[in-house]
Amino acid sequence: MTKQHTDDELTRYILDKSSQASQIDDFLALALTEARAGLPAGALAVVLANPPQWQILAVSGVPEHEVPTDVAADALDKDNIAKWNEWQAAPLGNGYALVVRDVTDTSSLMKFASSLAAGMNTVRQTQTRDRRIRRLERILEVTHGWGQTNNMETLLHAMAEAATDLLEADRASIFLWDRANKQLVGRPALGVEDGELRIPDDAGIVGQVIHSGETRRVGGGLGDEEINRSVDETTGYKTSTVLCVPLTSPDGKLLGAFEVLNKKKGHFSGEDERGLTELAAHAAVALENTQQLEELLTKHQQLVEQAAEGVQMIGNSPAIEAVRSTTRRIADTDLAILILGENGTGKEVVAQSMHYISSRRDQPFIAVNCAALTETLLESELFGHEKGAFTDANEARAGKFELASGGTLFLDEIGDMSLSGQAKLLRVLEDKTVVRVGGSTPIHTEVRILAATNQDLAAMVREKKFREDLFFRLNVVSLELPPLRNRGDDVMLLAKHFLGTFCRTMGRKTPPFSAAAEKRLLAHRWPGNVRELRNLMERIAYLSTGESVEVDDLAFIESATGDMTETVDMNAMLSDATKQFQQQYIRHTIDLTKGNMSKAAKRLGLHRSNLYRKMRQLDMGGDEEE
Repeated sequence: MTKQHTDDELTRYILDKSSQASQIDDFLALALTEARAGLPAGALAVVLANPPQWQILAVSGVPEHEVPTDVAADALDKDNIAKWNEWQAAPLGNGYALVVRDVTDTSSLMKFASSLAAGMNTVRQTQTRDRRIRRLERILEVTHGWGQTNNMETLLHAMAEAATDLLEADRASIFLWDRANKQLVGRPALGVEDGELRIPDDAGIVGQVIHSGETRRVGGGLGDEEINRSVDETTGYKTSTVLCVPLTSPDGKLLGAFEVLNKKKGHFSGEDERGLTELAAHAAVALENTQQLEELLTKHQQLVEQAAEGVQMIGNSPAIEAVRSTTRRIADTDLAILILGENGTGKEVVAQSMHYISSRRDQPFIAVNCAALTETLLESELFGHEKGAFTDANEARAGKFELASGGTLFLDEIGDMSLSGQAKLLRVLEDKTVVRVGGSTPIHTEVRILAATNQDLAAMVREKKFREDLFFRLNVVSLELPPLRNRGDDVMLLAKHFLGTFCRTMGRKTPPFSAAAEKRLLAHRWPGNVRELRNLMERIAYLSTGESVEVDDLAFIESATGDMTETVDMNAMLSDATKQFQQQYIRHTIDLTKGNMSKAAKRLGLHRSNLYRKMRQLDMGGDEEE
């Protein structure tokens, strides 16, 4: 551009450069250089009133120290052109002024000042937009990481770091509102023991934000007296500038406040306020989600602890001590365990104990009674099914293997599973993948398998009633539980434990056992083992009325079992003798309940359908219509 260029050409040049510029300094340098020739002018400068000093933003044709700021002050005061000797100044708005030397055409000066002000405004808008884009990108970047954090303390530190980085501040803290105690809990709090600062919820600027729900900016002589200096005394830190915004959940609940301290350059601006407000909105969501997750995890942990406390292998006999010792040694392995023992000896209790003392304790424990599964239900129950896979499959459902993934799957009465079911189970144990009925997608399951039976699986293998390959797959380690009759004084330990538990449940004082009652309990053979003893103690807790448990209260033992050993063929094979005993025991129980199958099943510790199934297995009929 030359001196012959018109004012309009200079204006077009200024506006064109402003639309291309991203930095105000670069734009002003170009604009002033061109204006020296276009006006023409001997020297030009753009200054900013920044009390108590002036800031020279750009200069052309003269050293910075020769630029007269007094004439700029006059122009800003009058909001019009001011003159001083050969210098003139024109206001540009927002505290900015154009200072020129040797310009004779006032109208050209006013037109240039107007176009320069418009150009500067365009560049500022571009800068604001670019900063906002960068800020939002940074917020998205840091908040994505927050979503991966499940620990509240880690999350709070990450939020503070993001705020100090984003707003170029020295420190940041999140104050959570403890409404019940009328306190604000600030974390992280540097210089405070345990990194946690507690202050009254009406103290200082944070207290104002909490109660008003409005943002506060303090510093540079504005509101300095509102800064809580007691906190500075506690931390040994001097606060000079503060920006604090409310921390509000999406549903409008006030959670606390987000505060940043000491802007590294200058004071916190309106743009900083908008940035922290946006950050706080994301922070509130992350905090609420993490808080809910921590509460769920805490409740889950409490439930795990309660469940673990309820699973106890009670007894001091050598046999049960051996079981307890073996359980501790193998609990934290991934070995398949086969738990053997008569009905009612506590095989599921041992399985649960093994689960709760292992590293899988926080994961699911799923128990499946294989005897209760018909062959048609086996695949659906264990492996799940897809919607429409069969009649009544109205929705997709995960199987027990999926539900127990990461935890323990306990397969009780494994000896009652059909050969077809055994083959399908073996395939899953080998591949560690299941395919839902009606589906085609393999689903990986990392499950620890515990199996239990009261049958002689080795004999069943010889008789071709149980797959040999599945037997060896399950029988990596076997654990045999002793019958109650072989556990000596454990009978009384268990009796007192069960009776005490039931009496506490019903709010009754636990009655002691008489010497005669103890003798009778110890002499009993306990064909139903621990389950029989437990059921007896439940009956005594609810039905006995005396101050102590007497022999008469144990009459149920005699009436329920009688002396059935006389009718068992003592020369028979063990399996045949066991079958005879079970037949007689079930008949006696049904007779005792006068044919009420529901009551009989309850006394035997079975579901009604399982009792009928057991009767069919023992050739006792067992059709429900009968």
